[in-house]
Formats: sequence, structure tokens, C-alpha cells
Amino acid sequence: MVRTKQPLSPLTEATFYILISLTEPLHGYGVLQKVEEMSNGRVQLGAGTLYGALKNLVEHGMIQEVGKNTGRRKNYQVTPNGLELIEEELERLEELLENGKKVLEGAAE
Repeated sequence: MVRTKQPLSPLTEATFYILISLTEPLHGYGVLQKVEEMSNGRVQLGAGTLYGALKNLVEHGMIQEVGKNTGRRKNYQVTPNGLELIEEELERLEELLENGKKVLEGAAE
């Protein structure tokens, strides 16, 4: 079993993209657009997935509402805890990548 410091790790791909999209303040529709752009259209989030993930990330202190909300739009941004989670997730993914490459290199010999 993999031990981690963060309650949300490992992140799903969708949640990881949502979290890294919020390094600048964005509202929900802006997050949808940024995730699609960052993933070259490969990841297209549904509203239910997005708002469920946003609620979960807020509850765990990884993102917070910021700025003045106009109308129904809420703006969110990553917190210091969220940045730590991103760093931990990148380390985890780098380990997976390195180990996968080692195995494939060994299998090719």
C-alpha cells in the first residue's frame, strides 16, 4: 500500500488538471476551457465531474474561493496545501514514469 501525506492522493487525471488550472483564479467554465486546452482536447470535463471535484478540493483545503463573486460565478484558486499536493503528485508520477521506462528498457534487451 502506498502511503501519502495528502488525503486526496493519488489524484485522478481530471482532479489533477483542475488543480493545476487553478494556479490563477478561475470560475467553473474557465476551468473547463483551461483543462481542455492544457490536455489538447483529450480531457473534456462534464459539469458534474467539475463541480464535484471543486467541492471536494474546497472541503480538503486544496483550493479556495477568491475575489468578488459576480452573479452565480465563483472564482477559485489553489492554496499552499494544494500546491504541496501538486508537488507530491508530480513526484509520484515521475517515479511511475522512471520505473516504467526501466522495465521497458530491460524488456527490450
